[in-house]
Amino acid sequence: MKKLHIKALAMLLLGGSMVSCGDDFLDSKIYDGIDIETGLNSVNNIGYALNGTYYSFYRYYFAGNYATSFGDIASDLAYWNRSSSHFNAINQFTPSVTDTYLSYIWEYGYKVVDNSARIIKAGEAMKENVHEDEIADLDMYLAEAYALRAYANLVLVNVFAHQVMVDGQDFSAQPGIVVINEPVAAGTMVSRSTVGDAYTSIVNDLKSSINYFELAGQTKENRVYMSPAAAWGLLSRAYLYMEKFDESIDAAKKALAAAGDPALAYTPAAYKALYNGEGSNTESFFYLAINTSDNWSANSCGTLWSNYSYGPTPYLKSIMTDGDVRRAVWSWNTNDKGVEEFGSGKFGAYGLGGNSAYGTNYLINAPEMYLNQAEGYLRSSSADITNAQNALLVVAKRNPAITSVADLPSDKDGLMSFIQEERARELFQEGHRLYDLRRWDVSANLAQDNVSYPEIDWAITGFKISDCVYPIPADEINAGFGVTQNEGWQNTFPKK
Repeated sequence: MKKLHIKALAMLLLGGSMVSCGDDFLDSKIYDGIDIETGLNSVNNIGYALNGTYYSFYRYYFAGNYATSFGDIASDLAYWNRSSSHFNAINQFTPSVTDTYLSYIWEYGYKVVDNSARIIKAGEAMKENVHEDEIADLDMYLAEAYALRAYANLVLVNVFAHQVMVDGQDFSAQPGIVVINEPVAAGTMVSRSTVGDAYTSIVNDLKSSINYFELAGQTKENRVYMSPAAAWGLLSRAYLYMEKFDESIDAAKKALAAAGDPALAYTPAAYKALYNGEGSNTESFFYLAINTSDNWSANSCGTLWSNYSYGPTPYLKSIMTDGDVRRAVWSWNTNDKGVEEFGSGKFGAYGLGGNSAYGTNYLINAPEMYLNQAEGYLRSSSADITNAQNALLVVAKRNPAITSVADLPSDKDGLMSFIQEERARELFQEGHRLYDLRRWDVSANLAQDNVSYPEIDWAITGFKISDCVYPIPADEINAGFGVTQNEGWQNTFPKK
C-alpha cells in the first residue's frame, strides 16, 4: 500500500521539528533520527516516536486543518464566497480522485495509524523487560498511541467509507478502510476491511487506551496530549455514530468526570475568552499545540475561516439568535474587493492580538458530551425525554432565552429537531456536521454560491447526503498495493 509503509521516522518526520518525550509539546528540537525497524528499543525512544506521531497528527494536512475542516466545509454550515479556491470542490460537492485535500487526509491519517501501530507493537513487546521505574511512562505512551490510532481511523472511515449507521439502517458490511493492527512493511499487499470492522478496531483501541491509562496511573497535564477524558470522549463519539446510545451516554459521562466536569461559559465575555489562544478553552479535553510560535500561518484553520472566504451560512445565522453567547466570536470584515469575510470565529485568538493563525483546534470538548447524551437518551429504546432535556439544557443555555427545560420541546420529534440544530450551533467549526447529516438521513440545502453578492442562493436543495462516499485518492489506487476504489462513488453526489 503506497501511503502506509514508512521505513523510518526520518528525523522524527521533519528532521528537527519535534520535541522530547517530556510534557512540553514543540518546546525543543530533536535531531537524531530513529530507525523504525530497530530504533524503538527503549522507553525514551518510544516517547520520541510518539511525539513524531503527534506531529503528523497535528499537521495542517490532517487534524491541524484538512481533516478537521472537512466535516463542516462539506455541509450546510459553510458559505464560500468564491474569492479563493480553497476547499471549493469539497464545499460544492464536486470532488475528484485527485483532490488535494482527500489525498493529504488519506496520507497523513495513515502516517498516524502506521506509526501508532509500530509504537504499540514495540512498546508491548518490551513491557516484560522494562525497568520498574519506566513502566508507568511506557503504559502512558501506549495509551496515547492507541487513542491517536483510534482518532485517525475514525476520521478515515468517516471520510472514505459509508456512514456505519444511518437512522437505524446498518451499513457496517460496506467497504471500509485498511485496518492496521500490525505495522505494514514496504511493498505489502493490503485490503480494505468492512466499515464494521473499522469501528470494532476503533472501539477496541479506545478501550485499550483507557486500560493503559489506568495501568499508568498518570497522564500528562498538558491537554495537547491524549488523556483518559479525551479517550472516553472519542469513544462516546464512536458509539453515537454506531447508534449504541447507552454506551455513548456512559462514555460521555466518564469523559466529563475524568476532565473534572468543567463548567461551561454562559456570557459573551466568558465564551469569547474560551478562544483567546494558547489553550484557553477550559471546556476542551484535547486540542492542538498551535500558538504564536508554532502555527500553520496561511494554511491555518483561522485563515480558511477568514481570508480564504469561509463563514457561516445564512441557514446557520437564522438558527443562531442575536442574544446567543456563541455569536460573541462572530464578526465580519470587508476586503479590498468589497467582499464580506468572516472574522474566523473560534479561531480568533482574541487574547493574542486577534491573529487567526494563532487559534488552535479544540478537538474533543465537554459540550459535545452533553449533546451526545441528549441524543442518546432521546434515541435509546426507552426514549427518555426528561434526561435528554436535562443534558441538552446544559448547552442550550448558551442562548440566554433558554433558562429551563420548560423552554425546550417536550415531544420526541420536536426535541430531536432541536438537538440537530443545537449541534449545528454548538459544534460549528469543529468538523462534525457532514457526519451528522449523513447519519440522521436528513435533507439539506448545500453548496451556497454567489448570485449577485451579497445575494446568495443554494446550488443544491433538499438533498440527502447519507449515501455520499468520497473517493479513495488516485495515487493510492494506482500504486497497486491492493486498495480498491469506492465503486460508483460519483453517483452518490448531487448533480447541480
